Amino acid sequence: MAQKPLRPCRHPGCTVLTRDGYCDRHRPTHKRRISAEYHSWYNHPVWTKHIRPEHLLQEPFCRECAKAGKRTWATVVDHIQPHRGDWQRFTDPTNLQSLCKYHHDQKTAMEMARDRREQRSK
Repeated sequence: MAQKPLRPCRHPGCTVLTRDGYCDRHRPTHKRRISAEYHSWYNHPVWTKHIRPEHLLQEPFCRECAKAGKRTWATVVDHIQPHRGDWQRFTDPTNLQSLCKYHHDQKTAMEMARDRREQRSK
């Protein structure tokens, strides 16, 4: 059976050849945080075939852009309050909002920064 070809390590400036993306010296050690347990829910048929498409049909424009008087197509269905692994909150239609990618990325970055601050203060 053929193996993958050797390629340089993905770490900038490293020339070690590897088949795994990173050499042993530069292989990332961090793992996905707690969200890994429920991140697969976004691939569940309840989300992909029912909740998400139905919500985008009901609310096709970005909520944040609409507040500024713009009409931008929404591409993301966002949880207003993070569900943190709570299936009821994950599937609750009143906890959903349509956002464009720009506003979703902004909201996510602010939530992550807030969570990091809270973790540091503990």
